[in-house]
Amino acid sequence: MKRAASRSKEATHDRIVEAAACAIRRSGYDGTGVADVMKDAGLTHGGFYAHFPSREAMLAEAADRAGGESVAMMERIAATSSPRRALRAMMQTYLSKAHVEGVETWCATAALGSEMPRQAPDVRRAATRRIKEMIDLIARQSPDWGQPDAHERALVTVATMLGTLVLARAVDDSRLSDALRKAALKHLALTQN
Repeated sequence: MKRAASRSKEATHDRIVEAAACAIRRSGYDGTGVADVMKDAGLTHGGFYAHFPSREAMLAEAADRAGGESVAMMERIAATSSPRRALRAMMQTYLSKAHVEGVETWCATAALGSEMPRQAPDVRRAATRRIKEMIDLIARQSPDWGQPDAHERALVTVATMLGTLVLARAVDDSRLSDALRKAALKHLALTQN
């Protein structure tokens, strides 16, 4: 009986974290309240503290979940592409129109990066860990992986992709958004050779 109750509590906890991961991408950290997350998870506000000691603890898990989903998506792209094509496929997917429009379900860093300096240390630590994973994943796909400049090239690639996505989402001009994405992809393709 205890095992079933434990699994049920874990499943409920997971639902809350999933709802919070979606909410932070949609509304930002400051716009994500406990009551709304619990409602989105199909639960009452009163049950929150049975799962988290604080709102910040929930946000840290949500940041980790959202970042992990982004890394996992990119890992799937790399795994289903030929080694020579993986990096380009990852960049094209990351800088796709669908990603620009998928604020709630795609890259958490692009949705939340500007808010990060004002977050609790646990939230920042979770996001930083996932950003490092993304950089390492990009570095491993690089044609010069293992060379001294591979990590630096991955830093610039991730920063370019992320900055481009933020700008492409920020503007209200679809032609400019598309031009930003295409220019970044062209530049990144040239620097990866």
